[in-house]
Amino acid sequence: MARRDSFDGLSEFLAIVRQGSFRAAAIDLGVTAGAVSQALQGLERRLGLPLLHRTTRSVALTEEGERLLARLGPAADTIVGALDDLIQSRQEPAGTLRLLVHRMALAHVLAPVLPRFHRSWPEMRVEVSVDATHAELVEGGYDAGIRVGEFIDKDMIAVRVTPPFHWAVMAAPAYLARRGRPLVPEDIAGHECLRYRRPDVGDVYRWEFERDGQALSIDPPGSIVVNDPGLLHALAVQGMGLIYGSTLHAAPELENGLLEQVLQPFAPARDALFIYFPRTSRNQPKLRAFVEACTEHLRSGGVSNLPLAPV
Repeated sequence: MARRDSFDGLSEFLAIVRQGSFRAAAIDLGVTAGAVSQALQGLERRLGLPLLHRTTRSVALTEEGERLLARLGPAADTIVGALDDLIQSRQEPAGTLRLLVHRMALAHVLAPVLPRFHRSWPEMRVEVSVDATHAELVEGGYDAGIRVGEFIDKDMIAVRVTPPFHWAVMAAPAYLARRGRPLVPEDIAGHECLRYRRPDVGDVYRWEFERDGQALSIDPPGSIVVNDPGLLHALAVQGMGLIYGSTLHAAPELENGLLEQVLQPFAPARDALFIYFPRTSRNQPKLRAFVEACTEHLRSGGVSNLPLAPV
């Protein structure tokens, strides 16, 4: 036996009441008057109660019909409103935008972009999770992520949101004056290197170079190992050794002469930060609006001088 839908006849009942007749209800619902009458009769049989008084000229609610309308009307309005909101959300940003971002993106993307985005869409909610473990985007329920391009899966859509940068060996002028400048990657064996332990995998990061089109990876020597990039930069500025990092986050120190680049001919290929998301999400209004805010910031210069810890 087929299972009866509890909602059978309710749309027709509401349409009759609101339109004032079976014929007008049929026009509103896009069906025949006979179909409306049959649906209402089925509802009344199921309830075992009459809901409408019918005459040839008009219809009126019975006492039971009035009780049903009092309970059903507000619920129907809520349902219709929810559907309308969902349809509207296809055109305008709405709901919560959940972002999974690498710490590098905090100062150079989120800090300058989020105020712009919030001014444009003040009703939007944004939830940011800093990604220290390269968590999975889709499995984690995130709408989009921001990370370095080389770590983004190829099946994702990626949009660049920072100027290009490269990875570099840097040190304070005082350190270089005291210990000399390395001229080839192998020279770092004779230097004090400030080493970085990656929190996501627990290993000490090997410094990467390119020579004659070939990748070169070196395990740097050094007595200090930290897992916080901000501390790494602070120690380098004080002349304690060489560090390896992005020119994006070291830009203030490089511009102010607090740090200098060395081994520049051996720097790896340039990269950038990208916002990335599944292809199935590309038409979400909330995501399109945030990507537009990011790209507008990039077009305006893509520079932030906010005092967040470097990476």
